[in-house]
Amino acid sequence: MKGVAEHFLEVNGRPCRVWEKGEGRNLFYLAGVSGLPRWTPFLDRLAERRHVIAPSLPGFPGGEGHDELDSHLDWIVATLDLLEAAGLDGGDLIGASVGGTLAAEVAAMSPALVRKLVLIAPFGLYDDSAPPADIWAQRPGAAPGLMTRNPDTYNEFTAPPDGVDPAEWAIVMIRASEAAARILWPLGDTRLARRLHRIRADTLILWGDEDKVLAPSYAEHFGRGVAGHAAVAVIPKAGHLADLDAPDLAAQLVLNFLE
Repeated sequence: MKGVAEHFLEVNGRPCRVWEKGEGRNLFYLAGVSGLPRWTPFLDRLAERRHVIAPSLPGFPGGEGHDELDSHLDWIVATLDLLEAAGLDGGDLIGASVGGTLAAEVAAMSPALVRKLVLIAPFGLYDDSAPPADIWAQRPGAAPGLMTRNPDTYNEFTAPPDGVDPAEWAIVMIRASEAAARILWPLGDTRLARRLHRIRADTLILWGDEDKVLAPSYAEHFGRGVAGHAAVAVIPKAGHLADLDAPDLAAQLVLNFLE
């Protein structure tokens, strides 16, 4: 992770890792279902033009304390505490998947904190005609093909970092799955639809056209729900974690929108 700086902040008295890279206006990123096990090509592209700040949420790789967050409000408050401590104050915010859910909640509950918002296939809504996949009821080994178009992409992203014992790393990833379940279980409906109208920030909604977790039709639901100007873009040949599948295109769309 060349050029990535690391430090820790406390949320509810527990440490949460923050990675930073690049120069320019601050751009915050909240990661998806597995958190941020390693720095990604997508973040590298963003860091070529912005100062990227990626805090780790409690329970995900680099963060502790998810077992103290019992309600959805607990998670929203913890995310607000983390982002405010990391310096979000009228800045730009990206959230992917699980991180997108909480990024949307932050923008809804504290509109002044977010200048522009990017949501990459966030959970939070429920459509009877296209229910989300139950990501906790999959056969062993199914996650890579469910989360990304190319399973190898997800396997490389979630592989144990250099020097980390594989058995210990397996526990880290199980903990991340538990944290995601605490936020979203069972089907990701957090009643966010009741709060979308509070999002006044201009919002870009990105979706992979081959998302097997949340149908691309959810992008239009989010676009209609927010109060600020909303733009929707569907990324070809990309799955649920579109920023992993198509880092160059996703980063270019984000940077163009934020300018």
